[in-house]
Amino acid sequence: MLPAAGDAAASSVGFCSCFSVENGGSYDDYIDGSGNRGCMHCKRSDPSSSSSCYSCSSLWLDLAPFKDSEKLQRVITASAKGFSIGAGLKGGLALFSILTRLRRRQSSAFSRKIEDFSNKEAITMAIKETIRYGLFLGTFAGTFVSVDEIIGALGGHRRTARWRALLAGLIAGPSMLLTGPNTQHTSLAIYILMRAAVLASRCGINSKRFGRICKPLTWKHGDLFLMCLSSSQILSAYLLKQESLPPSYKSFLNKHGGKDAVILQGMKEMASGLPFSNLEAIEKFYKTTGVDIKLDPEMKVPCSIVHGNQGCLTHVVSFFIQAYKRALPVYLPVYLIPALIVHRKGLLERPYTILGKGLLGTARSSLFLSVYCSSAWMWTCFLFRIFEKCNIPMVAMGTFPTGLSLAIEKKSRRMEISLYCLARAIESFCACLTDIGYLPQSKNVKRADVVIFSLSTAIIMHCYAQEREVFRSKYLNVLDWVFGVPPPPCETPRCKSS
Repeated sequence: MLPAAGDAAASSVGFCSCFSVENGGSYDDYIDGSGNRGCMHCKRSDPSSSSSCYSCSSLWLDLAPFKDSEKLQRVITASAKGFSIGAGLKGGLALFSILTRLRRRQSSAFSRKIEDFSNKEAITMAIKETIRYGLFLGTFAGTFVSVDEIIGALGGHRRTARWRALLAGLIAGPSMLLTGPNTQHTSLAIYILMRAAVLASRCGINSKRFGRICKPLTWKHGDLFLMCLSSSQILSAYLLKQESLPPSYKSFLNKHGGKDAVILQGMKEMASGLPFSNLEAIEKFYKTTGVDIKLDPEMKVPCSIVHGNQGCLTHVVSFFIQAYKRALPVYLPVYLIPALIVHRKGLLERPYTILGKGLLGTARSSLFLSVYCSSAWMWTCFLFRIFEKCNIPMVAMGTFPTGLSLAIEKKSRRMEISLYCLARAIESFCACLTDIGYLPQSKNVKRADVVIFSLSTAIIMHCYAQEREVFRSKYLNVLDWVFGVPPPPCETPRCKSS
């Protein structure tokens, strides 16, 4: 259908010209998912209703006196919503962390005083971090919407549609500095880069030009392969080179790895072919747990170092039970806090359904994490026993199949988790290469994380504005809630004059 004929047909049946071919729309889009006719930019109303509009030009003329105020309101609303998400997520995680610390208070008066002091410091730090992350996301959202509206007002929404969100996302990226001028967020930046790469690959799959090139990215079990690859690097670094991991992530692994530092040191020395320096310390550690063991300096496999007098299978079962208890507090905020944000309206209408799904998801994800940690020890012990030796290649091979435990998670969450772990693995791998001397240390770019983050958010926001179908609906709903539905294609100087 020609544009002129399309507009004629639109006016003849009362369709809004938001859906005209000239504006890049389709009259099939006029029918929403529930079968109702209407335009989301024209209040989703049917032309027969008294509140409907028959063309974007009439809507523009009706709203002209309030347009500037509405733009300002969109900026303020986006900033407030961004702040609420940043502060809510960071504050919720910090709250659970503080509650966990409070549960670990020791009985002696002296220890309680020390614990009280450290808890006060933790609360103060949590409040600061909550405000910083709130300002970070609030400023990002406000900056993006401001730049988007300014460019649209100066150059016209339609003329600048192809690149406006790209530039706005790039300019909004440095808001990451609000989390702390000296705080590096390399892992976060790499993770956002991975998310941008996934969105770009989805665009490539849908593209006629790049569809064949991106075909391998549609592999059904690609998420499991990425997880196995990431696990090999992350868990090898956990056992052999923890300094290549970010402090917070290293703390997370040490907690859920469930092994004391002296045990890890003994395993590291054995895998690296170094002479033992702490066998007595390991024996003393086991004595404190009620296990009397004598370690052989000539041992070929580190099973007695890892689990003392326990058999390998018995150790895996007992470790799994403890790991599940450790995992539950981790995933409670992961599921409950987003439920309050994403399903805020449905939570009032059907609270039991939403909370039930959240608890089920918590149990399932906790099972994944506990199986993941347990299988890491199981696979390494299995390989050490078969080949009767322990070295770095054996550690890398033994930790590779650990990633298969991701199959426990829902399919929709697997890629998220694998990309998160891939970002950590890439950071650790690059740190190892830098220490060896294969990669030069970056001296010119002090905040490379901000540069990577800005480029990534530029790609993501461009996809949000131009390739919305590559987003999953739940993420698209959150983005629409924060940034507001992107302006209609007919909201341009050309449409205004029509």
